[in-house]
Amino acid sequence: MVPCCGLAWDKARPRAKRLSWQTQGGRVSCLAFLSGLRVIASLPKTHRASRFRHVTIVFAKSAESGILITMRPRYSSGILGLVLTMLLVPAMPSFTQAQVIKSGPPSCPGVALTFDLCPVRNGAGYDQALIDYLIEQKIPATFFMSGKWMTKHDQQVRTLLQIPFFEVGTHGEVHAHLPLHSADEQKQEILGPVRLLKTKYGLDTTLFRPPYGEFNDDTVNVARALGLQFILWNVESGDPDPTLTAMRIEDRLKQLVRKGSVIVMHANGKGRHTHKVVQDLHQHLLPERNLTPMTMSDLLICNGQAAP
Repeated sequence: MVPCCGLAWDKARPRAKRLSWQTQGGRVSCLAFLSGLRVIASLPKTHRASRFRHVTIVFAKSAESGILITMRPRYSSGILGLVLTMLLVPAMPSFTQAQVIKSGPPSCPGVALTFDLCPVRNGAGYDQALIDYLIEQKIPATFFMSGKWMTKHDQQVRTLLQIPFFEVGTHGEVHAHLPLHSADEQKQEILGPVRLLKTKYGLDTTLFRPPYGEFNDDTVNVARALGLQFILWNVESGDPDPTLTAMRIEDRLKQLVRKGSVIVMHANGKGRHTHKVVQDLHQHLLPERNLTPMTMSDLLICNGQAAP
């Protein structure tokens, strides 16, 4: 089994080596695929579990023609509807999409380095070398903390809050798949770390990133009602993927990073090469493109423009 920010998928099948597929825009990773789960939330609860649990999806290896190879559903109509909806959703923007921030102003000569702090089952759950480098080099960064992660890393939370060029947002309480829950359940999942930061650390935070990047209309409406800014990303590093080398991650960033980019990475130890990749960003890629690291909040007001 291969983990992805707390998720795992089966590598036993010869063609299922990566939970990703190819599009004209490039590789789409597990985080992007999982966002499609919001479609399931529209189904009756009795169908969500049964239809999804019994579906086996086999993905192609990375290839020029890469696409879904085979699908072996017990309920073919249900999974076919899911796939078709996933393909059609990008072509049908909804009102809620306008409430989701994926980047800063395209004219801003800066990028936001953002790091998710998801709960982990094994390991320290904290990339000390990465954090030390960011502090030593005074690199602005934004951290999205889950409530469960905070309860196990009190001292690390206090350390991050003391750094003036760091910013903190929230990432759900237990890193749940939000679209599979009701609006009230989502509210409690979102509010958990917000309350914890306020009551225990005296911090009011307005930045929120949904676990796995998954959301539906209820998620956006709840976040807006709570006065939170809904932050996603437009550059996915893929750093939790154990099959990716530092060089491949760096090559990917070279292709995607531009003015106003929001890069998602991990500071919970799931990214084996995150420290090295950040060093390359700081020492080479960003200076060569005249781009400056910024916190998420600074990026959004860069040049006095609102985020798109």
